Amino acid sequence: MSSNLESVKDMLVFLGKSLFSILEALFFQLIPKPKKNVAGEIVLITGAGSGLGRLLALQFARLGSVLVLWDVNKEANEETLQVAREAGATRVYAYTCDCSQREEVYRVADQVKKEVGDVSILINNAGIVTGKKFLDCPDDLMEKSLDVNFKAHLWTYKAFLPAMIANNHGHLVCISSSAGLVGVNGLAEKQTGIKTTIVCPFFIKTGMFEGCTTKCPTLLPILDPEYAVRKIIEAILQEKLYLYMPKFLYFMMFLKSFLPVETGMLIADYLGVFHVMDGFTGQKKKA
Repeated sequence: MSSNLESVKDMLVFLGKSLFSILEALFFQLIPKPKKNVAGEIVLITGAGSGLGRLLALQFARLGSVLVLWDVNKEANEETLQVAREAGATRVYAYTCDCSQREEVYRVADQVKKEVGDVSILINNAGIVTGKKFLDCPDDLMEKSLDVNFKAHLWTYKAFLPAMIANNHGHLVCISSSAGLVGVNGLAEKQTGIKTTIVCPFFIKTGMFEGCTTKCPTLLPILDPEYAVRKIIEAILQEKLYLYMPKFLYFMMFLKSFLPVETGMLIADYLGVFHVMDGFTGQKKKA
């Protein structure tokens, strides 16, 4: 009898919490969450030398954050440092770092901790695109893609997360892709003071996906970089867990939650998703 009552109690608690979470989410869709203050926060941005990385640095400079800029291209990174200072950054540091190299990540991370302090907002933005079909892609390019787009996140997390846990304060930002919306969450550190924001955009006009097209520009437009950065900053300040761009992707994820896989594939085919990379040429190298 007591076990049945306990089961009923657990079910009611579950339903109550579920209802509350739904109502809370609906409420914040109507009334945006208040934005947190990031003035004085130490913000590390990988891939800061160009594209979204540079634009994010400019926005955080205007918000009064301390900037730590990482990029494999020293010259481009120094340019970002200069424009960040012009945008109002009083403390900004540039480090040359190849995020695909684990030991280099750890070495530069130690340098940052000694020279700047504990990073409280980590934005893993650095990335590369193969742009080739699986069987046509050279092994070394696949390995490089995994090293930069995946492994580097692990190394930076291992370098900076311990201090966030000790302080129960921090924010991890992953600039991912709408192509990465399938997956499950694993073990977590159970730290309420450390937030996570996963950014899943469609193509952004930074040059990285040059040549890619969209069959449905109304629903799946190629995104303007300035717009993308505004939404990313907003998501960080409001501590959103996921940011999908454009908004149509929220609807697609809703459909994905209950539609059969075959139906989802038909929708993706209708929207031309399987052919968006057909014209890929990639970022043009500077002469």
